[in-house]
Amino acid sequence: MQTLESHHTAATAVLDTVLPAGEPWMHTVRKGQIFRIVDLEGNQAVDTLFYKASDLTERYSATHTIQAQGALYLTVGTQLMSSEGRAMLTIVADTCGRHDTLGGACSCESNTVRYALEKRHMHSCRDNFMLAIARYAEAHPSPLGAVPYPAALGGAPVFGKRDVVSNINFFMNVPVTPEGQLTFEDGISAPGKYVEMRAEMDVIVLVSNCPQLNNPCNAYNPTPVRFLVWDGV
Repeated sequence: MQTLESHHTAATAVLDTVLPAGEPWMHTVRKGQIFRIVDLEGNQAVDTLFYKASDLTERYSATHTIQAQGALYLTVGTQLMSSEGRAMLTIVADTCGRHDTLGGACSCESNTVRYALEKRHMHSCRDNFMLAIARYAEAHPSPLGAVPYPAALGGAPVFGKRDVVSNINFFMNVPVTPEGQLTFEDGISAPGKYVEMRAEMDVIVLVSNCPQLNNPCNAYNPTPVRFLVWDGV
């Protein structure tokens, strides 16, 4: 687990926004820009995906990332790899030190299976992802409405459920046991901890600020997070 502080200050950011607890968000980060996620109150899980802005069929790949780094967890120096084996972003600063690649996103189905039938209706990261995609497509008809799938996949310029792949859980603590099982434990983050990435290509960021109330990933208390972007120097 490595940590490294950033030299960037909020005063010079070209974007500075706070996402409320449990809400979705989508934004384009250009090549060379620096993107920071801040855990404002500590132990908030930030479910995140990245897509190549000019070709949505190329997206963050947990498999390629883990293979390229030879490690399950993300930290300073980690390159987030695409499904085509290309670097999408590089973690250049990190005051938390470790982020999950395996825990995935909560859904109405997983809430039901893992917790109880009456939890099915509760908000989930899968629902948040779909809500963000719908909102972004309305406001930005290109590229979401202009990038067709290959003919073998139907050729339709649609961005939807099939594009929500295995995600990163920034600030989330999901240890792997010696038996190869996953456990969801109290977070290792704290108020004000952040992770900062340099975009190696134009990327669309898709975030669910996790609304989960049934496991300790966010201390059973979803809280806001902050996003900042700086132009490359």
